[in-house]
Amino acid sequence: MLAGAIAILGTTAIGLEVGYRRRLGNKLELTSGDWRIETYSPNLYQLRGKLEFTNLTPRLDVMVPEIKAEVTLLSSGSVEGITTRNTIIPRYPNADPRPDNYWESYIVEPKKPGTIEMLVTLEGENLQDLNAAWLQINYMTYGRAGRVPRIKHVVVPLKFPNPEDSKRWRPVENADLLPIRTHLLTHLDDPVEIVSRYVKPHAQPGDIVTIGESPVAIMQGRFRHPSDIEPGWLATRLCYMFNTTSSLATACGLQALIDQVGAWRVFFSFLGSIPFKILPRELQKSLQVDGMFYRLAGYHANLIDDVTGTIPPYDKFIVLGPDDPKGLCDRIREKTGLEAAVVDVNDLRRVKILASSAGVSEVLLARALISNPAGNGNEQTPVVLIRPTDVGQTIGSQKPLAIAEKGRLTPLILLRSEAVYWFSVYAKSIGAYVIGS
Repeated sequence: MLAGAIAILGTTAIGLEVGYRRRLGNKLELTSGDWRIETYSPNLYQLRGKLEFTNLTPRLDVMVPEIKAEVTLLSSGSVEGITTRNTIIPRYPNADPRPDNYWESYIVEPKKPGTIEMLVTLEGENLQDLNAAWLQINYMTYGRAGRVPRIKHVVVPLKFPNPEDSKRWRPVENADLLPIRTHLLTHLDDPVEIVSRYVKPHAQPGDIVTIGESPVAIMQGRFRHPSDIEPGWLATRLCYMFNTTSSLATACGLQALIDQVGAWRVFFSFLGSIPFKILPRELQKSLQVDGMFYRLAGYHANLIDDVTGTIPPYDKFIVLGPDDPKGLCDRIREKTGLEAAVVDVNDLRRVKILASSAGVSEVLLARALISNPAGNGNEQTPVVLIRPTDVGQTIGSQKPLAIAEKGRLTPLILLRSEAVYWFSVYAKSIGAYVIGS
């Protein structure tokens, strides 16, 4: 009798736990919305956005009892004396906006988005120095998971350079380069539209446009605030194994990778990299087995930028790698007629070409971009226009591809000793196992 009761209680508890883990909790998302600048006068800016609450929990309602917004101004000058006001207006069915701006608790049903409108007013002198308004919309969700606070970050650009202002061409080997200044790119932008707006006025047939991987990821909305990340057991322990300069050396940075590729792949990539890590650094380089964890963990591991890794306000966020860069390059080519590439370049003379359209010579790109003409600071020139001066290198070059890293161009023609060969076989076998897991 007692054993039967214990079995029933245990089965019930297990069933409740399994059911709980399968639930999404208060899975309520707020979109970035569509924004426009309604008033753009010297002493008054008015921004209006239309956003939507979307309930992603099947068959369960989620309530929004509280919502408020904070506005942070990014400027090239002082923001002293500039006042900000924001109003959140419900626009869902049967909504009755109140003149006192009191937010009445709202129920968001599954598959029935709820629209809200946000009006932001900026008043004061020197508004022309403002680059962007960073909106932090804090809302409370209430439902089966209790009270769960959430936050939505929206960055609205306020200053838009004249495309004609970018005129400083730079000669390099086999090409001329034009770093192109843009407004502060945000998730409200489309990369194709950016190329059409800022690059097309300077371009001619045969030119190549390159865009940095972080700006592309930002425009795709692929950035996460650390407050939205919950580091798990593996991330909190494994992050100590990385060099302090790595974007995976923090629990949130590593968890961002785990959320993309899975805990098992990260764990086995770490195990597989240990035999190479214990080798002397110079031997790792000579055998070309350095950074083996990043190779085994895959595409995303090398592209994460942790907090402080990008320009404000994204220095507060973890920026992931871009999604489908090849598809983006092909879309730019189709819409603008320009060859395109998404690249990762830094001041250490390392060039990584993530993807390019069919007519791009990656040899030419590696040589042209090795000096990092776009910069890594606040230059705000995420786009570089390349005009080849050597016709043979322009389109469809079949010369051996080269990798630009660590200050040199290394042709992919390698003479391997037996040791190098077996290291490579081991690495490939571990990589295949991790990828297949």
